[in-house]
Amino acid sequence: MKTERVQAFTDGVIAIIITITVLELPVPHHADLAALRGELPILFAYVLSFVNVGIYWNNHHHLFQATRHVDGSVLWANLFMLFWMSLAPWTIRWLDESDFAALPMAAYGVIFGMSALGYIVMQARIIAINGRDSTVGRAVGNDIKGKISLAAYAAGAVSAFIQPWIAGALYTGIALVWLIPDRRIEDELRRER
Repeated sequence: MKTERVQAFTDGVIAIIITITVLELPVPHHADLAALRGELPILFAYVLSFVNVGIYWNNHHHLFQATRHVDGSVLWANLFMLFWMSLAPWTIRWLDESDFAALPMAAYGVIFGMSALGYIVMQARIIAINGRDSTVGRAVGNDIKGKISLAAYAAGAVSAFIQPWIAGALYTGIALVWLIPDRRIEDELRRER
């Protein structure tokens, strides 16, 4: 099975997730900086979620650029990842309405951690189908960065019950690590040319 339909479907779902997320943002009730300042925490949560969803989209794009064949297991892993990502707007609203309480902060980590798990499984299935010596197989290697991110999401979800700001710091740190472009796949594609 070729990859174009998976890419197109994923692009569409991610566009909807981002659109719904921005529509959930509350508008300040007054037109002054004080009113805007009151909305900064939820605005930051939106920005963080937008960046996280964008990181998944970007990495998904690169992954499928280098993928030649997929099967049903890749499609299901992709759906699993998208399902969890689709809960981002709900979580942001919950964070806002609860004043960033522990359980919603933990839920944020669970949601993006499960998205990470879906991505890792999808990547593993792509390697299994295309081979360890495929472009993706050679580029991904042991995927230490992905596994550390998954562990950091789990640590964030647990730490939310100790101190919610620690969870927020971990989630922000994960995004910052992934903002540094991951060149593994692009480098491997360049070597093949």
